[in-house]
Amino acid sequence: MTGLQAGLKNRHLTMIAIGGVIGAGLFVGSSSGIATAGPGILLSYALVGTLVVLVMRMLGEMSAANPTSGSFSAHADRALGRWAGFSIGWLYWFFWVVVLAVEATAGAKILEGWIPAVPQWGWALIVMVVLTATNLVSVGSYGEFEFWFAGIKVVAIGAFIVVGALAVAGVLPGADTDKASLGNLTGHGGFLPNGPGAILTGVLLVVFSFMGSEIATLAAGESEDPRRAVTKSTNSIIWRIGVFYLGSIFIVVTLLPWDDASIKEQGSYVAALDSLGIAHAGQIMNFIVLTSVLSCLNSGLYTASRMAFSLGERGDAPKAFARTTSRGVPLAAIVCSVVFGFVAVFFNYKFPDSVFLFLVNSSGAVALFVWLVICFSQLRMRRIIQAEAPEKLVVKMWLYPYLTWATAGLIVFVLGYMLTDTEHDGRETVLLSLLVAAVVLAIAFVKERLRPGTSTAAAGVPAQGEPADAPVAKVKAP
Repeated sequence: MTGLQAGLKNRHLTMIAIGGVIGAGLFVGSSSGIATAGPGILLSYALVGTLVVLVMRMLGEMSAANPTSGSFSAHADRALGRWAGFSIGWLYWFFWVVVLAVEATAGAKILEGWIPAVPQWGWALIVMVVLTATNLVSVGSYGEFEFWFAGIKVVAIGAFIVVGALAVAGVLPGADTDKASLGNLTGHGGFLPNGPGAILTGVLLVVFSFMGSEIATLAAGESEDPRRAVTKSTNSIIWRIGVFYLGSIFIVVTLLPWDDASIKEQGSYVAALDSLGIAHAGQIMNFIVLTSVLSCLNSGLYTASRMAFSLGERGDAPKAFARTTSRGVPLAAIVCSVVFGFVAVFFNYKFPDSVFLFLVNSSGAVALFVWLVICFSQLRMRRIIQAEAPEKLVVKMWLYPYLTWATAGLIVFVLGYMLTDTEHDGRETVLLSLLVAAVVLAIAFVKERLRPGTSTAAAGVPAQGEPADAPVAKVKAP
């Protein structure tokens, strides 16, 4: 039997969409952003959040018309050419297998602190093996795990916002609220204590914590009602980012002065809870961070394997990647992804400041590359869909094409600004990512030169002139 199976229920897709925007980076990385921009970090999050909303709207337009496990890579393949689908697909795969190593190490550090008898490398191995087994069983088991992982994150942030809001209002019983005040937004040097330029620096620090919002469009291809799932996740992205990112960060910077030393020492969320005198705040937050790490690992392995599957179907990866088990699981794609993840974990332990640092930095700007390709793909795909199947435009990008061009311009501006950033490794990240992208692009063009007779349609992607909803990934009902 070949082809993916529709094993994800609507409740799975709903929670995957919600949890996808809550990465471990929100809990772990927000402290450096607050230290850099002060309360003005809210503007940085709002700017990146707006960017993600616009990009997801474009992706939602294309994915609702043609749901596929290849998502933006398959759309780029058709809209821009085989070179684009090949390049962005492999870059995205590379990004997620490096994330596997980063998250496995982060989770292992927390677990080793709880049970030191097992070494850190042992915990990393255990975590990777367990989640690999989960993904190998069936897409439904991935969905079930992610449903609960994401559920814990959502409940935790919701509780944090409610508790924090009560503390700021001075009505939280038994809490120490001496430091909590709306005055923290303008005190201690003002709302922008380090000047307006810090907003852009903050953007560089927080932009990568938003990666993952596109996972729902990849998973939709294995859902009961792909078009409905994509439409629903796209339409809800605004409130998800507003509540979970802006809402929770707002609570952090009102509970504590932005320059409080505990934010850097303990992490922003732990410090905020500690300031209220809540018992075991650090361990509570460590559990939530661990849940986020496991969620990110689970989704990262799923996402990397499905992108590899889609590349295999289109002839841009080994054909074995496109073969599935009787349960609809792309075995070779999962195994290959996790093997690279294990290798990256090994590099993290043996060569953390050389090989692994190169891997992290060279994949760092991939999120922005993906968003840029989505912009250009949507500009082309809108015309194709309108010409061939306008009834499939159930989700439409606002103010097309002007807002699409504006979004692309903003992404290019952020990439350009990163080149001026030497303090936070922004320049190195962009240059190394561009180097890797150039290598992948060269391979793509050489590959096309060696196979001049290969058409897009032959690789499993609808050629121009075919219906916009022609199947790209074979998905079979169970």
